[in-house]
Amino acid sequence: MRLSHNKRSRGFSLIEVLVAIVLLAVGLLGLAGLQVASLKHNHNSYLRTQATFLAHDAIERMRANRVAALSGDYDIAFSEAAGTGSVAADDLASWKERLARELPGGEGAITVSTSNRVVLVEVRWDDARGDDGSENASADGLLIFRVTTGL
Repeated sequence: MRLSHNKRSRGFSLIEVLVAIVLLAVGLLGLAGLQVASLKHNHNSYLRTQATFLAHDAIERMRANRVAALSGDYDIAFSEAAGTGSVAADDLASWKERLARELPGGEGAITVSTSNRVVLVEVRWDDARGDDGSENASADGLLIFRVTTGL
């Protein structure tokens, strides 16, 4: 009798090992999914931080050259190229070049309201790797960071 009992229980440990391997595989796949999501969100956060730094860089350049900023020398549209020959034009050319280099599809626009000394700086970039959500609602898939401040 004892011999037949041992024969029946031989395969039981093999089933336990297979179940443990399946559970481990599912756990590792879940962990890999979390890692991918974390990388995507960290990259999105990095791009938003870069956009914030670049927008504030433009504002600080205007504050350093307030007279030119209030006369409209820093006004520029998204697709407009910066001119040359003045401090404001050099600032804008440098800023536009940094936008293109540090953000995917990065562009910027500045609007200065001379009547109330309010500046609107807009930075936009392509966030193709980001999630579809309320902040990514634009039809062209670009994220826009806007900051308004006084000079």
